[in-house]
Amino acid sequence: MRETVYIETSILEYLTARSTRDLILAANIEVTKAWWEFQRNTFTLYISQVVLDEVGRGDAEIALKRLEILNGLPLMELNQSVRNLAAQFLSRSNLPPKAADDAVHIAAATVHGLDYLLTWNCKHIANAQIQRKLEEISLDFGYRLPVICTPYELLGD
Repeated sequence: MRETVYIETSILEYLTARSTRDLILAANIEVTKAWWEFQRNTFTLYISQVVLDEVGRGDAEIALKRLEILNGLPLMELNQSVRNLAAQFLSRSNLPPKAADDAVHIAAATVHGLDYLLTWNCKHIANAQIQRKLEEISLDFGYRLPVICTPYELLGD
């Protein structure tokens, strides 16, 4: 059975990003495109309604491209268990209230037992200090936090 990956919104933002002179950002865009082209088919990918809602915002043309990329990916249910865990993440960790959608992304991947959560959101999601607390909260509720990482860490050979 293939490993599972939750695709968080920032991955789509990088896949559809306009070119930039910022070297770090440009490298991250290229790594994201390489992962999407060469590695994504080695995993089973999932998204949630929160991802669809977020990628549908902003520039209409780019939003349409992002939605087209996601076409056909299975949607994870945002059930009461997901919502409860997201609320715990917000109340018991150092996630700020404005990161409510981020808490739902993490909770969805956790409750549904996915292997990885792929993101470029290093402020609230792929953040070592926050992850430590999220892992503790997840264990308190009988869940295992997925590996939260950027495309760099899932590039493979």
